[in-house]
Amino acid sequence: MGGRVNLMLVVLVVVASVFYRTAAETYTVGGQLNWRAPPNTTAYSTWAAAITFRVGDTLVFNFATGSHDVAVVTKDGFDGCNSSNPITLITTGPANYELNSTGEHYFFCAVDGHCNQGQKFSISVSASSNESPASPPPPSSGGTTPSPPPPPSSGGTTPSPPPPPSSAPPLAAATFSVVFMSFATAFLW
Repeated sequence: MGGRVNLMLVVLVVVASVFYRTAAETYTVGGQLNWRAPPNTTAYSTWAAAITFRVGDTLVFNFATGSHDVAVVTKDGFDGCNSSNPITLITTGPANYELNSTGEHYFFCAVDGHCNQGQKFSISVSASSNESPASPPPPSSGGTTPSPPPPPSSGGTTPSPPPPPSSAPPLAAATFSVVFMSFATAFLW
């Protein structure tokens, strides 16, 4: 009986370690400030700088429809507060935005004057802890194609690309399988 209890504890520790920061996080943009005209021009950039964003995380923009919106833009659009050609424009609040690629992401409120008042921020999104860092950032406007990466500098071999996302089981299915097999082993042993 003592062996089963020890095995169950080991299984629980393994399952807990699998779930450690593999779950996506949800962040309310601006924290308690929410998504509104800020008290200063650095409020949102200061908020964003304190967080490590990962693929799969969700940004929650809390705002009243008609008072604000969310423009997802290129760096050029962000720098100039230009929303004439946004990647995405969300006009209904509150709004959730899932971060689905690595790289730089740029957001601002396109309501007249709000971006220039500081209702804007940019973030760098890292690969999730259970994903390989191969997702490219969204294309920028201007129609240029990024150049390929340089060849390896040493005589080593080039690593093979990661498998497509559909070739691996989802994390929940894989975790369920491990937990199920662990319980089955514990009770049959």
